[in-house]
Parts: sequence; C-alpha cells; structure tokens
Amino acid sequence: MRITMVMFLIALSATTFAQKKLLIESKDEIIETATKELTLAMQPPKGSLYLFNQEYKITGEYIFDITIREKGEVASVFAAGNEGGSIQQQNLVKDKIRNFEFGFKMPKGKTFKFQYIFKFN
Repeated sequence: MRITMVMFLIALSATTFAQKKLLIESKDEIIETATKELTLAMQPPKGSLYLFNQEYKITGEYIFDITIREKGEVASVFAAGNEGGSIQQQNLVKDKIRNFEFGFKMPKGKTFKFQYIFKFN
C-alpha cells in the first residue's frame, strides 16, 4: 500500500512539474519567444490560429499591438492597421488573440508590448 501511495505521489509531482511554464526575464527574449509562438500557431496543420483561419476563412493582413503579462496571458490587443481585410474579421482575430495564452511566464508585475503582423490568405 505504501509503495502504491509513493508511486502515486511521484507521478503526481512529475505531472505538476511538467505543467510549469518557463520563466523568461529579458524583454528581448520575451518578445522573441512570443513572436515565435504566434508564428507557430499560424502554421498548418495543427496551429491554433491556422485552424481558426480554416474555420472562419479570414483574409488580409492585420497589425496588432499586443501586451502580455505575468503568466503568459494577453493583457490587451489593439488594432494598429489592416490591409485587405474587413473590420469584422479584424475583430474576430483580435478576440482570438485576446484569449491566446503563451507557454512561458514573466516576472510578477511586468507587462511587455510588441507588434505582430498576422497574414491570412
């Protein structure tokens, strides 16, 4: 019984450890990592933004100012411009980005802002 309990606790702690996000403290590294994650999310066949595009048939190019905070959460998204797309589609993309969660965390109380261009065919 004790061995079973010990094994269970080891397995539980291993999964908890695996779920922790990497702490990144450098502004440049945070922005670079966030940009890479968004780029990967736009890639077929399983990127979340790629699948979103397949579902909603988004077209055009959208420029957003994105602010991220502590746990890799998106704090705000502001449209900085669009080309070839509608305001309705821009708002759909904006809402999707607002719910995007990055795979890293940052120092407490810090926010970082960067600009990203989303290109949809």
